[in-house]
Amino acid sequence: MFIRLLLLFTFIPVLELIILIKVGAWIGVAPTIALILLTGLAGAYLARTQGLELAFRIQRELNQGRLPTEELLDGAMILVGGILLLTPGFCTDLSGFILLVPVTRQICKKSVRLWMKRYIDQGRMTIHRY
Repeated sequence: MFIRLLLLFTFIPVLELIILIKVGAWIGVAPTIALILLTGLAGAYLARTQGLELAFRIQRELNQGRLPTEELLDGAMILVGGILLLTPGFCTDLSGFILLVPVTRQICKKSVRLWMKRYIDQGRMTIHRY
């Protein structure tokens, strides 16, 4: 696990720097900075609207006496997507937008559900109910 995190925290920033330098050389420094700021603002707006909508869905599920499991998974993805959009860079912005747009988030949710099921079936993850 340590090796994976080390690679993640070193590889992603290096990749982002390479892409930022290439894009800056291609379109210029000012447009590159403007593009980073624009994606950050758009991402913050999208995260806020998706988060508020999600809060209403969770409240509706709780009011009907149901556990909001799908909504909680959506919430985790919206949180991660928002964090990725706050990180400067094009790869992280793309990943963040994928997690914030409802259509692509549904595709990601299927993958996460399969991953979690595999981990549970292998005994690598347990769920405690209280």
